Amino acid sequence: MSAMRASGSAFPEGGRRLVVYVVYDRRGGVDEYVVHALAGLREHAARILVVVNGKLTPEGRARLEPVSDEVLVRDNVGFDIWAHKEALEHVGAGLSEFDEVVLTNDTWFGPVRPFGAVFERMDALEIDFWGMTDHSAEDWHMFTGSAGVPHHPQSFWIAVRRSMFTSERWARYWQDLPEMPGYRDAVLGHELVFTSVFRDAGFVDGVAFRSEDYGSANASLLAPVALMEDGCPLLKRRVFFHSPPFLDRHAVIGRWALEAAAAGGYPTELALSNLARNVAPKVLNADAGLMDVLGPDDAPYDPAEPLRVVVVAHIFYDEMTPEILERADTLPVPYDFVVTTPDPTRAERIREHIARLPGERGDVSVRVVESNDGRDQSAFLVGCRDVLSSGRYDVVVKLHSKKTPQDGYNVGTHFREQQFLNLLPDRDHSSRVLGLFQREKGLGLAFPPMIHIGYPTLGRAWWANKPGFERLADEMGIRVPLDDVSPLAPYGSMFFARPEALRLLVDREWRYSDFGGADAYQDGGLAHILERMPSYAAGELGFHSRTIVAPDYAAVSHTALDFKLDEMSATIPGYAHEKIDRLRTVGYVGTGSGADFLRMYMRLNHMGVVHRLRRVMDPLRRPGRWIRAMVDVGRRSRR
Repeated sequence: MSAMRASGSAFPEGGRRLVVYVVYDRRGGVDEYVVHALAGLREHAARILVVVNGKLTPEGRARLEPVSDEVLVRDNVGFDIWAHKEALEHVGAGLSEFDEVVLTNDTWFGPVRPFGAVFERMDALEIDFWGMTDHSAEDWHMFTGSAGVPHHPQSFWIAVRRSMFTSERWARYWQDLPEMPGYRDAVLGHELVFTSVFRDAGFVDGVAFRSEDYGSANASLLAPVALMEDGCPLLKRRVFFHSPPFLDRHAVIGRWALEAAAAGGYPTELALSNLARNVAPKVLNADAGLMDVLGPDDAPYDPAEPLRVVVVAHIFYDEMTPEILERADTLPVPYDFVVTTPDPTRAERIREHIARLPGERGDVSVRVVESNDGRDQSAFLVGCRDVLSSGRYDVVVKLHSKKTPQDGYNVGTHFREQQFLNLLPDRDHSSRVLGLFQREKGLGLAFPPMIHIGYPTLGRAWWANKPGFERLADEMGIRVPLDDVSPLAPYGSMFFARPEALRLLVDREWRYSDFGGADAYQDGGLAHILERMPSYAAGELGFHSRTIVAPDYAAVSHTALDFKLDEMSATIPGYAHEKIDRLRTVGYVGTGSGADFLRMYMRLNHMGVVHRLRRVMDPLRRPGRWIRAMVDVGRRSRR
């Protein structure tokens, strides 16, 4: 607590509290986590005023009205700070009816622990204003540089007592509030000055959970589990969309934060639904730890809650039919089996294979598609559109006869095994995958993680598909942020999915002609774009995706990945987030193109680094060979 004179007072027994809660959703909707948060605040507030920045749909208003007393919609300017300013002006003289006003927003999930204990503890303190959490003083900060930042309660939750909000200084603060066109302006113009302004005026502040008690400058971001263990009722959303390498540096494990929230009774499916719609999927997968190594500790499929399953397989190499059936037969339920194939001759051979291989299957059909343009993508979205939109199934398993002969025997065989071993290796594993779909109603897709053995996918898996992806996503109304370097996608195009999660892809009336001819099956073509789209299409509807791995394959993959990362990390000093920042500072932006290397070379040369690199490298290899190779890559990329 501040050492200034104690002008404050305890919250009076039976006092009245006003909560001003700011919502922003670029779609104009209101997610269920907001409704849950407001419902949790209801018993502690005499009045709840919700301020919506931007548009509000009728459906969104209908969600807000039962958990609030009034909804105010305003233009989205000035962030939540100017929304609070307009709310205070809207309440006007009526503010004097309250003993405390809480200024908060939708940047947290909660209550992850009960509000009551925190309100009771803070109500007893003789203070003028308090924050739920704070930011410790720092000598250097990204927004201020060497000026650093002062200690301050964080602005996502500021509670102010009557002694302060009825003062002349309070009125003058809001009257003089500067415009805030950008996030930096909001931090510098409000969050970093609010506390000092009122401390200097003699008002006393408090903090419910102080960062210094958690060995951190910002405990709300860097110590979320410890905060919850100590009774903090809020879990910041930023824990699940901040830079994964930065969180890695500070050992922030989002998966553990979700588990801690769930242990406190919070319905984490509300959080995951919101995050799926608003966070780049690969970032969310990393921050929330949404990869499952499925082993004996994972609950199996529960027959008491049956799922209706269909396996859809595009079979070009009909000799692979027995292997595909063997994989599908590991499912712990009778399943319908739909096969697509390019011509009647293959279809007949496939039917013969199926007839010779008994199994627990329901309806079986073999369809000859009109065209093989687009291969398994067109066969799935055009040839099986009726299956996916029928409403008959809870889960669809998409497979195809993958050989990848153009990449060589070893690489192609490994890619196929990477898919099958992580999707359907045996009955226990398949049972655990279906168990995930039973337990997580918001789970949209489950598929193996990005292939990296045998392929240079790390750091460049968008390849040439991102521009076309952006255009198509815009046409389809998919507003989930795109991952920067590589998308979270079912590479190899095999996955488990909830058909409802694929609705945006299925509802669009694709035609075989959309996919072009055989020559169009390459990076930048529609089939390769669609291969990368399922997680984003599912996310737009609020369904999250998980990557799934069998333990034996996890051992192989992690060992190879660990060694590669170790070798790459040896080239630049520092933590991973520092290495990334340094590379981007000198011009390498991570698209994997030769042009990036050229820009980086020119920037390094301008900084005098190339000369120093030559001096280091020359004794080790032919003079300048590394530098010339970098320039050659850049030249080739411009041809």
